[in-house]
Amino acid sequence: MTVTEQRGAYRPAPPPAWRPRTDAAPLLPDEEPYRLLGTGAELDEKLLRRLYEELVRGRRYNQQATALTKQGRLAVYPSSTGQEACEIAAALALREQDWLFPSYRDTLAAVARGVDPVEALTLLRGDWHTGYDPRTHRVAPLSTPLATQLPHAVGLAHAARLKGDDVVALALVGDGGTSEGDFHEALNFAAVWQAPVVFLVQNNGFAISVPLAKQTAAPTLAHKGVGYGMPGRLVDGNDAVAVHRVLAEAVERARGGGGPTLVEAVTYRVDAHTNADDATRYREDAEVSAWREHDPILLLERELTERGLLAEEDRRQAAESAEHLAADLRNRMNEDPELDPMSLFEHVYARQTSQLREQAEQLRQELAAAEEADDAQEKNDDERHRGEAR
Repeated sequence: MTVTEQRGAYRPAPPPAWRPRTDAAPLLPDEEPYRLLGTGAELDEKLLRRLYEELVRGRRYNQQATALTKQGRLAVYPSSTGQEACEIAAALALREQDWLFPSYRDTLAAVARGVDPVEALTLLRGDWHTGYDPRTHRVAPLSTPLATQLPHAVGLAHAARLKGDDVVALALVGDGGTSEGDFHEALNFAAVWQAPVVFLVQNNGFAISVPLAKQTAAPTLAHKGVGYGMPGRLVDGNDAVAVHRVLAEAVERARGGGGPTLVEAVTYRVDAHTNADDATRYREDAEVSAWREHDPILLLERELTERGLLAEEDRRQAAESAEHLAADLRNRMNEDPELDPMSLFEHVYARQTSQLREQAEQLRQELAAAEEADDAQEKNDDERHRGEAR
């Protein structure tokens, strides 16, 4: 008689002892954001100076780009004022061969990585989907859809490891982007594959007008890394030195085969979401003023001054460099671009499809016809003017 025939006699065997595959404790972030400025820690003086100079330039870049939107030279600009420490630190934490995957707000990170300041704004001007060659500086196109750049970063990093290339990908995303499915998919794949990728979440308090408390019940966004099996790091996003150290450590950990890391930088978006947003509808001026006291440039200035590393001449040189950047940006953006309609078909596929070739030929004929019509009209105008002169 089988067990199934002995009705009521079957007792399942106890399952084997279950244990988690990894110890979760080392993956947990610190209880408080990691800080270095104002702690008396030993710091690299050269890095302090570099960060300060880049932050001053970045602040002026944000101001000038915002002004260009008011002048109609940019369609939109998502300012990163107040978040400059995250952007600059991300660019400086990478080696030349590494890749940066920015979001739409991360033009400053792209510029700090070496992208031409005007080309970094081409997308926001409405001229091209991307105004620069991503391979030149290893900066992926600015991503307007939320979090879609994260799976791309994972794919590139995983492919690089399979080929044996010494490459790490650093992907930037906002707190709002962590509510997207792409965020989940990217972190899950990265952890399973142990891909050499670092995720930096710039938690600036709001996804447009939605505060973080209405997006997630997690203790911090850094805690989300534990669910995927990767360490989470929590850092003061306005402490440029701390952000740089945490990112540099995560990048080298990934480079050495340690897998991905999720870093949450707690910062604040001082300006509105974009020039089209009215932030006064969902936050108080007192809140903004409080964060201005924790400004990343102000924090660096205090540290440099206390260490005797910031003379008045240093301030002047940093300001002059920033003004030169702003003037060059302003002058070049005030020039009307020469656009070639046929460029619509470039950089779509490595080899054009038959449909693209057909569309390109149709446009070429339309442009030729329009040019012939203009020439005929000009000829008629000239003949009419000569007749009137007689």
